[in-house]
Formats: sequence, structure tokens, C-alpha cells
Amino acid sequence: MTGEAGRATVVGMVDAGIVERVRALRPLIRENALRAERERRVPDEVVEALTGTGIHRMNVPRRYGGHQTPLRTQVDAFAEIAAECASTAWMTLSQAGVSYIAALFPDEAQDEFFTGPGGPDVRIGGTLIPGATAVPYGGGYRVSGTSAFATGCHHADWHLLTTAVAAADGQLPPGPPEIRWAAVPMAELEILDDWHVTGLAGSGSNTVVARDVFVPAHRMLAVGPMLAGRFPSKANADDPFYRMPVLLLFCAWSAPVALGLARAAVAEFTERIHRRGITYTFHERQNEATVTHLQVAEAEMRVGGAELHLARLTAEIEAKARDDLPYTPLERARIRAESGYVTRICREAVDLLAAASGASSLHQEVPMQRITRDIHALCLHSFVNPTTNMEIYGRVLSGMDPGTPFL
Repeated sequence: MTGEAGRATVVGMVDAGIVERVRALRPLIRENALRAERERRVPDEVVEALTGTGIHRMNVPRRYGGHQTPLRTQVDAFAEIAAECASTAWMTLSQAGVSYIAALFPDEAQDEFFTGPGGPDVRIGGTLIPGATAVPYGGGYRVSGTSAFATGCHHADWHLLTTAVAAADGQLPPGPPEIRWAAVPMAELEILDDWHVTGLAGSGSNTVVARDVFVPAHRMLAVGPMLAGRFPSKANADDPFYRMPVLLLFCAWSAPVALGLARAAVAEFTERIHRRGITYTFHERQNEATVTHLQVAEAEMRVGGAELHLARLTAEIEAKARDDLPYTPLERARIRAESGYVTRICREAVDLLAAASGASSLHQEVPMQRITRDIHALCLHSFVNPTTNMEIYGRVLSGMDPGTPFL
């Protein structure tokens, strides 16, 4: 199922079936994982097939045909994709997540996003790295600059550039600038061919460039107030679904990529140990060796621990939104720390099994080597960086401020 037909088939689908529909696509995703890495972007047929599951509607308001899918379901769906291709999962969660931000924009902008050519299946990218400047002009802004790590830009309909607001003369004021997201159609942006990396290589996270693009005022969203839970959408202002903190959501959406990778490593390892021995030993089958039993058991326990932590942080975010309860700094810091901890123990499980997989696992067609590179790349991302997130939590536990507004 491809093109607009794929986008149209999900009307009226119940979000409870998204995980099952995504799971049915796992053979297609796996079959194209190496191709995605080599081409440095997810193949078109995989993108369209995933769009046909309704996954891009998960955070779109229901009034546009969206699902407003429970966070737990979203987490499970992303983990299913990551078990076959982390790059595909990263691209999908990035765009599905940015649609949540798009739902916080003024309602006029939402009408443009969700009733345009893509409808509720619209694919919106974005980053939180300030690389562009917005200069007031004619009831809006002139935007110029770059947006690095623009995941999925080749398949996006819109992109949110993070801009620093300048004065009318183009000069930035003294002190920290006001930061706003500027929503720009991808057709008005240039994509640089600069995504040459060793991990998550298929995510298509190129740099995009705006060159004096006009953005009307209603397509701008102030980042600071949004992080504090204040946003201009009137239609979604009282909806509990849109009370979930954006930064914590991205932590919750990112961690299942690590979980999916760790699950994939266990599955790959336990399948291969029946077909290979341990070179220069008497073990003709790796599954017969005591050391293998210890390795796979240890890895599986780490995966189980990751599942428990991810389930807890997901349940807490959903409960806070449902009951309209405030967060303490400690709670926010702990959720961010848990997302990093999930990623760390999944990386440890992968590293353990990769080290036990032998030199034959280095071949490109063997998923273990890609799983290893992808999870190490994931650990470098600020949403789930184990060290940074643990430090923030430790600061709060020690009676200090978090040291960051990004909670």
C-alpha cells in the first residue's frame, strides 16, 4: 500500500490495533533495514506502509481524524519497529512526536498541518537545536538558518525550525534570545547531503536550510512557555491528552528504541548459537557452553529490567495527565533519569551479546553489528543520554536545582 491510498485507509481505525498492524510489518522493515542504512534514509515503501497503520495519527487531535493514542501503546509500537530497524523507529517516533508539538500551535496553524495534502497522516519533523534566526516582517517573520539532525526530512511534509527571535534590524538582543519554533513546509527548505554516520544511519537526519523564508505569526510557537505547559491552542487547552510534558514525552518515546534493539539482540543471539560453535574450543554448538548460558541469562535480565522501568515512567506520565496533577522537580528528573537508565542497561545487554557473537557477526548482513552501532548512537542523544540524565537526577536528589529547564 503506497502513496495517498496508504494515507487514506486508516480513517476510522481504532488506535488499539496500531501495535498489531505495526507488528505485521516487521518482515518488511527487517527486509529493508540494510537498504535503509546504505541509502541513508528509510525506503519509501516502508514509510508508506507504516503511515498506513495510522502511526502518524497517534498524537493528532481527534477532531482532525487523529487517534490521541495512549502513551503505553505508542511506546509498544516504537519498540516493535526498533526490533527490526532502529533508524526506521527513530524516524517514525520523531515525526509522530513532533505532531504532538504541532497540536500545541495556534488552531489556525493546526488547520494547515492536519487538513492539508497529508491530512491527519501528515509527517512533521523538527529539532530543538537553535540554528536559525527569525526577523519580524509583515505580520510574521523572515526565517534564515539551519536545522541540523532533521530526522526523516526526505519524507516530511513540514519541519519545525528552532529559531532565535531577532530585532527588526536582524540583530539579536543582548542576553538569552527568545526561542520559537517556526513551522515551514518542507518544499520551502533545502536538504543538505550531510548525513554520513556510523549509527542510526538510515534515519535520514540531514541538515535542512531556510533561506529568507516567510513564516506567518500563527505558525510560530514560543518554546519556553510550551515547556512550562502554556501553549496557544484553544481547542486543545483543556484536553488531558495535551497536558503531558513534551520533553518527558520524548524521553518516553526514545527509550523503547533501546528496548527494541536489546530484544532484537537477544533474538538474534539465541537463534545463531544453534548454528555456530565457539572457534578454537571443543564446543561445536555455542548453545551448549556454560558461558553462553550465563551471557544470555544476564542479557535477558537486563531487558526485563528495562521493560519495568519503561512501564513505570510511562504509567506515571499518563496518570499525571489524566488526573491533572503537577510534577515536582524530583519526579521530572527521575523520569528523565529512568529513560537514560533504560537505554544504558539495554546497551549493556547488547554489548554483552555482541561480544559473544564471534567475528562472523561483523558481516553487514548480520543484524548484530548494526544493532550495536545503533544503540551506541542512541545513547548519545540528549533525550536518553545515560550520564547526563543521571547527573540531573542526582543534582535534584542532592538538594540542588536540576541545572536545566529541559524537564
